[in-house]
Amino acid sequence: MTVKTAPLLPHPASPAPAGLQLSASAEVDAAGDLHLHYGLRGPIADLLIPANAQREARDGLWQHTCCEAFVAAAGSADYHEFNLAPSTCWAAYRFTAYRERDLAWQPEAAPVIACQHNAQEMQLTARIPAALLPPAGRWQISLTTVIETRRGEKSYWALHHASPQPDFHQRDSFVLELTRP
Repeated sequence: MTVKTAPLLPHPASPAPAGLQLSASAEVDAAGDLHLHYGLRGPIADLLIPANAQREARDGLWQHTCCEAFVAAAGSADYHEFNLAPSTCWAAYRFTAYRERDLAWQPEAAPVIACQHNAQEMQLTARIPAALLPPAGRWQISLTTVIETRRGEKSYWALHHASPQPDFHQRDSFVLELTRP
């Protein structure tokens, strides 16, 4: 497996908490599962991190501290969005084009999420089963994070920001490339 790790950058329109640093990595295993790792370092105690909960699908996770991944097959308008909360709750969506959600699509499996944190560090890992992902071939991926402070301020982090306002659905932001066997 090839692991690709990169820093996540805060969007200029949403200033980030001072001293916070984020990174993310992705790799695909031989079975076609996507493995993600998000690392946060800095004043984690100042962040609002959802408490552990029963692992379940839940909408609206992106409205609070949440790690996300957007995955598309190269050359296709379709893409998948995965919300991975520190609580271990998750959401998975399929889009047929920019922000056009396929309401008929239902996830066949669930991501597996683990999260650990203390006052200075948070590590979130997730395995997204192949059944939830685009078919084998070259993928374009965007790794992102929404950060909420205890004061209710939000910042939006990504490998690349392609628009003047935070918008993780912009395909020009899907800059990480991996190949699924």
